[in-house]
Amino acid sequence: MTYTVIARCARTGQLGIGIATYSLAVGGYCPAIRGSLGAVSTQAFVNLKLGSLALRLLEQGFAPLKVMAELTGDDPQFAYRQVGIVDASGGTAAHTGADTRPWSGHLTGVGYIVMGNVLAGAEVLAAMAAAFEASPGADLDERLLTTLEAGRDAGGQQTADGVHLNERSAAVITHMHRDYGHIDLRVDAHEQAVEELRRVHGIYKPFVPYYQLRHDNPAETPAQDVWARENL
Repeated sequence: MTYTVIARCARTGQLGIGIATYSLAVGGYCPAIRGSLGAVSTQAFVNLKLGSLALRLLEQGFAPLKVMAELTGDDPQFAYRQVGIVDASGGTAAHTGADTRPWSGHLTGVGYIVMGNVLAGAEVLAAMAAAFEASPGADLDERLLTTLEAGRDAGGQQTADGVHLNERSAAVITHMHRDYGHIDLRVDAHEQAVEELRRVHGIYKPFVPYYQLRHDNPAETPAQDVWARENL
């Protein structure tokens, strides 16, 4: 009961994941990402070790399709899993197991994957792919968030008997060429998690340059309220 976009920005080289689900605290267990290496989401009936294993294999030089083959061999319950991998060059691999709950599936494009399970239908992924491709010049975090909103607006999550499931947690995570996140925003428990994620993103995004300044040049960094008055 999750829908996800995993992508590499061709303009900046950033890697990112946007994810929303009826489950709680999704940002803490489905995504695995490392700048200049790859981004992975493992979902449906989640095997928590698959994300870190996939990143280790990418670090050893395995291409995404080879990584997926290794995950298949490692996990005897792989038919219950949904996994997407995008590497630092934009290579992709996606798996939707036969035993994931319907509707489930994935689409791949140039440098990105959209995927989900327990969805209203294929139209959810089609809307997500269209949204991601519609703004190639935008910042990756904005593209990811817009893609999640498109999935929500296209019907989002729905059980096989037609019951709509609202998004109770969501996350947008992007990494540049560093060992820590560029943007890492999570809504762990909210009845309108995608809307709340948009609100939090709107508050946080203008402060990204400030937090980078604090990292790069602490001696010349003013107090946060002072910087905000002068720059926002």
